[in-house]
Formats: sequence, structure tokens, C-alpha cells
Amino acid sequence: MNYLNKMYGRGNKPAAPSSDKNPNRVAGGIRGQGADTITLLGEDGVQRVLPTQKYVESLRNQIDNQKSVINVLERKLTRLERDFETLSNFVKR
Repeated sequence: MNYLNKMYGRGNKPAAPSSDKNPNRVAGGIRGQGADTITLLGEDGVQRVLPTQKYVESLRNQIDNQKSVINVLERKLTRLERDFETLSNFVKR
């Protein structure tokens, strides 16, 4: 009975899906499927090629991921520059 309560009980909440996907692969998959753009025909007869919302979101995720990597690298660079200055001052004395 415990198994059935776990499966079908009221307290059972489905786990939220985690987004651990690589944004580069997501964008590449969308592009590979040909689902990255929509072609619209305006009233004046001009075709306009627009990116899809899903593709723009994947690009935005790529940018956010790259920004976080850049921030980490900038902090490491600052720390190394500070250590270098400390060591160069120590050697000069």
C-alpha cells in the first residue's frame, strides 16, 4: 500500500525538470532542425526572415553562460595580477 500511496497519493509532487543542457548544443540542434527562423510574407510582398523565440532564448542562454565564464576568468586574472605585483615589490626590496 505504501508504494501505491507514493505513486498516486496527494502528496506526490512531480520533480521539476532541470535545465543542465549545454546551450551551444541546444542552439545547434535548433539550427540543425531548421527551426531557427520563420519566413513571413508582408502585405507589401516582402519576405522577412525572423528568428524564432526558442532560438533567441537559446542564444540568450549561450550569452549568459559565456558572461559567467568571463566573470570567473576576470576575477582570476585580477587575483593573479595582484599576486604578481606583490611578488615584484618583494623582489625589488
